[in-house]
Amino acid sequence: MFQSNRAITPKSQSRQRTLALLGIISEGFFSRLSFGLIAFALPLYARHLGLSLAQIGLLASLNIAVSMALKPFIGWVADRIGYKRGATLAIGLRSLMVLLLVLASSPLHLYLLQTARGAAKALRDPAMHSLIADRSAKKQLASTFAWYQTAKGTAGSIGRGVAGVILTLTASNFSWVFGLAFALSIFPLMAVTILIPKCKSSQQNKPSTHTKSESPATPQKPTPRALRSKTNLLPFIGYGFLISSIGRMLRSLMPLLLVEYAGLNEAQAGIFYLVSTIVLLVSTPVFGWLYDHASGKWVLTIRSLANVVSSILYWVCPTFAGFISAKVCDRIGTAAFRPAWAAMMAELSAGDKSKRAQIIGLMSAGEDAGTVVGPLLAGLIWSTWGVAALLGTRIALALMTELYTLKLVHSMKQPTMRSFNPIPNLAQPAIIPAQTHR
Repeated sequence: MFQSNRAITPKSQSRQRTLALLGIISEGFFSRLSFGLIAFALPLYARHLGLSLAQIGLLASLNIAVSMALKPFIGWVADRIGYKRGATLAIGLRSLMVLLLVLASSPLHLYLLQTARGAAKALRDPAMHSLIADRSAKKQLASTFAWYQTAKGTAGSIGRGVAGVILTLTASNFSWVFGLAFALSIFPLMAVTILIPKCKSSQQNKPSTHTKSESPATPQKPTPRALRSKTNLLPFIGYGFLISSIGRMLRSLMPLLLVEYAGLNEAQAGIFYLVSTIVLLVSTPVFGWLYDHASGKWVLTIRSLANVVSSILYWVCPTFAGFISAKVCDRIGTAAFRPAWAAMMAELSAGDKSKRAQIIGLMSAGEDAGTVVGPLLAGLIWSTWGVAALLGTRIALALMTELYTLKLVHSMKQPTMRSFNPIPNLAQPAIIPAQTHR
């Protein structure tokens, strides 16, 4: 007993944390590299099997819709079995899905596999975010998420490029692309299994009855972390929905905006995406560091401001230079929001670690809902009233969200908040053990 306690030294903890960080970033890189290949090849393969554009759009969004529906409930699984085990199970399921994709020969197979991918995503996202939150130092939380997002963004771009090269060299042999994607999907499974130390399950984070009976019945002042455990999550879920829907409004329509509205050619469009990718990869770690060491409130406000500025530039400067400038603004906003949002989810879930994955799953589900609704709303507005109405709506929504952001950040500093139970049939929100004796 005493030997095991002495073995846990600051040096060994630092080494475990470094290995965990390496495992987390490796998982993000190889997972996104594998699915970058699939993201490029799957729509083309679906077209090869005879699916219409509408059917391909449904196929592409099916996994997100399934994930959004299941996250509030499957997060409970990660809390019960442990974050590392939950992440390993989800990554293994995704790897199996990629292997079956090699054998898929009908549209029904593709729809079933996308559904399975959505179920795996519903478990993986809250489990991995909980792992990062548990294994990161307090002053490095947003920075860790930033590097994780940077690894994913880099790998996604590489994966799409590699898929295009393979399809060109093999005369559109999709089995080669899906086979390579399966081989790459083994690496994130190995990274999580080998490099990340085992996390305690949520059951181990709950105070035991023995501890309660021995604790002195003296009231103590609630800590900020304990207060967060009683936070009403609904405003934060809505915030994730608003930010995601506004940010995604133009993403799926961007090729049409580039060609039909700005009149750019293929080469200019390629430079447009290359510049935006570079900006995202360079600026994401910077904003992660700023969130940890400067002002989290300032970082959170950048996303909506960037949406406003970019929409104005898209509207009044439909040229190559104007669109490049607008996309740089958009990417800066995305780079600021991703680590800040992930850190916010980790902070809000820290007050009740027995429900950490459920809380993160709920907040992440709101973000997924925005990913689905944003492009649909944008397409409806454009087809009905035109591009000017679309960009004007985006500006108005972004300004509204900026005010909402300021109010939300201010509410996090208030000493009392209404309680919110992630799943109705669960116990009351957790309070620190000392408070139970009041």
